[in-house]
Order: sequence, then C-alpha cells, then structure tokens
Amino acid sequence: MSVAAGGGESKIDKTKLTMYGLGGGILGIYLAHVLNMITGTGYFSFLAGLGAIAAIVMGADAVRRVCAYGIGTGVPSIGMMAMGMGLVAAMFGLAVAGIAGPIIGIAIAMGFGYFVGMLANKIIKMNIPVMEEVLMSLGGAGAVVIIALSVVISGQIGYQDMLNDVVFTGFIAIVFIAGALAILQPFNANLGPDETQDRTLVHAISTGGLAMFAAGIGSLITVGVGGAVLTMLIAAAIWLKAFLWYFKLVKRDSAGVVGTGLLAEGGL
Repeated sequence: MSVAAGGGESKIDKTKLTMYGLGGGILGIYLAHVLNMITGTGYFSFLAGLGAIAAIVMGADAVRRVCAYGIGTGVPSIGMMAMGMGLVAAMFGLAVAGIAGPIIGIAIAMGFGYFVGMLANKIIKMNIPVMEEVLMSLGGAGAVVIIALSVVISGQIGYQDMLNDVVFTGFIAIVFIAGALAILQPFNANLGPDETQDRTLVHAISTGGLAMFAAGIGSLITVGVGGAVLTMLIAAAIWLKAFLWYFKLVKRDSAGVVGTGLLAEGGL
C-alpha cells in the first residue's frame, strides 16, 4: 500500500470531535423528526443534514489520524467498510428499536468497528495502535451519516420510512456514496507534508454541505418542494462559506512550504 502522511498536529482534541460528531448528529436527527411531526411538514429536515455534517467532520478527523500510520490506498477501503457497517447497523437499529433506533444503530456500528479493528491488529497483524479506536469512530460516523441523510430525505425516523423513501427509491445509493466521499475526500485532498487539521476539517464541512445538498435533491419527491429547497439553500450556503474558508487556509499553508523543496518545479 502507498504511504499517505499527515503533516499537521491535532489542535482539536479527538474526544471533543467525537462528542460533537455523535452528539450533534443525534440531536439533528431527533430535532428534525420531532419538529416535522409537530408541524406536519418537512421544513425541519435540514436539521438532520446539519447533524450529518457534524458526523462527517468527526469521521474525516478519524481518517487523518489513521493515515498518519501510512495505510495509504487502504483509506477508501476503510471508509467504505465503515459506511457498510453504518448502513447494516442503522437498518437493524431502526427495525428493532423504533424511535430509539438511531441510538441503537450507532452503538452497534461502533461495536462492529471496534471488533473489526481488533481483528485487523490481532489477526491480520496490521499493528496500527489507533486502528480499533479509529474504526469505532468511523463506524459511528458512518451510521450517523446514513441515518441523518436518510432523515433529510424522508423527514422522519422509522424503518418503514427509510425503506419507502430511501431504499426503494434508490436514494440509498446517493446517501451511501455522498456520505462516504464526504468523509474520505477531505484528507485525500489535503494529504502531504503541509496537511493541517484545521484545513482538512474545514474541507470536511464543505464536502458535508455537498452531501446535504444531494440529499436535499432527493427529498424533492418525498418531503416536498418547500422542505427540499430550504435544505438545499442552507447546504449551498454552508458549502460556499466553508469552501471560501478552505481556500484561505490553502493559501496560508501553501505559502508555508514555498522554498522548502517540497513543491514541484515552478512552485505555485
């Protein structure tokens, strides 16, 4: 496998990011469900999208931490596996636990992640110290993103809602791919000797905005035009703000390596 290295230290503690990712994701999911139920509309589905972005940032940080150990081309495999665990766990949780389904699904996904990480280290002998912890975080992030983007589309928490509005319509493919890319792309776009945590995570906010926008498009035929347009407008605003912020950080970090020999011939 090729080597991918992150060059920047973590200024934001991983525990805080996990708390924000899981807490923000669960809060967004339940607020969207409750407020949509109370108002009888789909206008609050965007809150689940905000929860998905929180989990995407958490997942992107987990990716950059495991990449420090040089797993390189294995990153997409880890990400897709995490989303797969998240999808299976989410469907199981919603099927058996009803309104508590998201919490049960997220917990199961994190358990899956820890178990797979343990197998990778103990059986496959990858010997990456953070593997169990990172796969647990990625499993949780994957489950939150799957559920949250599904709630954006369906407007409700529920196994049957997810089947009818997300799975049977085929939107589950958009949820899976857009969610996985949103988590994996930030580090992939920033890896190298000048990679910094803030730039990578700001990029995760922008990719999260795009995933939320994609789910908003799907919701046009499920929650209705009003709720869908509101979701897409908020997602577009988040993407634009985050991308402009990201561009400033790119210029800051690019200037930092000019003349170091780390750039290609011709510089910037």
